[in-house]
Amino acid sequence: MASLGSTPRAGERSPVRAAALIVGAVFLLVGILGFIPGVTTDYDTLQFAGHHSEAKLLGLFNVSILHNLVHLAFGAAGLIAARAIRTSQLYLIVGGAIYLVLWLYGLAIDEHSAANFVPLNTADNWLHFALGVGMVGLGVLLGRRTAAPVPPGSAI
Repeated sequence: MASLGSTPRAGERSPVRAAALIVGAVFLLVGILGFIPGVTTDYDTLQFAGHHSEAKLLGLFNVSILHNLVHLAFGAAGLIAARAIRTSQLYLIVGGAIYLVLWLYGLAIDEHSAANFVPLNTADNWLHFALGVGMVGLGVLLGRRTAAPVPPGSAI
């Protein structure tokens, strides 16, 4: 079995690695979807950054090019982190903490001010809260579990 700080040997799987992989894949998907007209409403108003972007992913979450690029980078980081137990756990806990800070930032700023450069709206703020709590929870709870043997021919 792999220890907390090691890369699992062939034939071992880890719930925390799987969680980091899934979270990373979802962030990649969200980053891609943010660039697709139709999935992103008011796509013609998409701006690089700032609160003037009226584009909304799924008609609900404000997005900008910067916002989408951050999702893509965060997703790629999750896929890379999923290669080892320790980095998976760090990705989930630190990433979750970042989302909790972003939630507080979103609550503190005026949505129509220059400080709203990402851009964020109420739906984004509460999604960031849920992501932060969920990611930290996954990192803490799943990081305590040890790797389990994988039958030959199985994935993570």
